[in-house]
Amino acid sequence: MATMLQTLKKWWKYLGAKLNMSFNEKADPKVQLEQAIIQAQDQHRRLKEQATNVIANQKLTEKQLNDKMAELETLNGQARQAVLMADEATRAGQSDKALEYTHAAEAFANRLIALESEVDSLKAMALQAAERSDQAKAAVQQNSANLQRQLAERQKLLSQLDQAKMQEQMNVAMSSLSETVGQEVPTLSEISAKIDERYAKAMAGAELQGATVESRMLEVQQAAVNVEAQARLEKLRSELGISGSAGSAGSADQAATAPAASTGEAPQPDGEAVAQPQAFPAAE
Repeated sequence: MATMLQTLKKWWKYLGAKLNMSFNEKADPKVQLEQAIIQAQDQHRRLKEQATNVIANQKLTEKQLNDKMAELETLNGQARQAVLMADEATRAGQSDKALEYTHAAEAFANRLIALESEVDSLKAMALQAAERSDQAKAAVQQNSANLQRQLAERQKLLSQLDQAKMQEQMNVAMSSLSETVGQEVPTLSEISAKIDERYAKAMAGAELQGATVESRMLEVQQAAVNVEAQARLEKLRSELGISGSAGSAGSADQAATAPAASTGEAPQPDGEAVAQPQAFPAAE
C-alpha cells in the first residue's frame, strides 16, 4: 500500500512538471512578462503599505513621548510650586495649610515618578520605532530601484520579442519567395525569362526599323532642313554686319580649299609664284 502511494505521488509530480513545461512552451512570452511585472508591482505596493504602518507607528510614538515630556515638565513645575507654598505656610505659622501643601507636593512627586517611568518606556519604544522606520524606508527604496530595473528589463525584452517576431515573419516571407508557387502559376524565374525575351525582340525590331530606306530618307530630309536653316542664319548675320560663327568659318575654310576652277582662274605654271592680293577683314 505504501509503495503504491509513493508511486502515485511520483506520477502526480511527473504529470505536474510535464504540464508546467507544456504550458511554458505554449504560453505567450509577452503575457508572462506582464504577469511578472504586475506581481512585482503588487509586492512593492504591499511593502509600501507595511512601511507606511511602521513609519506611522514611529510618528505616533514620538508624539506620545513629546506629550509625556511636556506633561512631565508641567508636573515638575507644579510639584516645585507646592513645596514652596508649604514652606511659606510653615514660616507663616499656618501648620494646617503647610500640611496640605506638603501632601499635594507628595502627590505631585508620586505622579512625577510614574510619569518618568512612562517617559523612559516611550523613549525606548521611540528608538525601536525609529530603527524599524529606517529599515522600512531602506527596504522600500531598494525594492523601488529593483522595480525600476525590472521595468527597464521588460521594455528591453519587449523590444527583443518584437524584433524576433519581425525576423520570423521575414524568414517566412523569404522562404515563400524561394519556393515554387505551383504548376498553374508561373514562377518568378519564368516570368523574368519571358520579359527578357520580349525585350530582346523589341530591340531587334527597332534595329531593323532603323536600317530601312524610309529611315534614310528621313535623315536626308532632316539634313536638307539643317542646311537651309544654316544658310538663312548666314544671310541674317550678313545683313546685320555680324561676323560668322565658328561653324560658318569652317564652311569658309572649306570653300577656300575648293579647286581653282570654281573661281574661274587659270592655274599658274610650275615654279612661278603669283602674288595674290591681301585680304583684309571686313569692319565690324
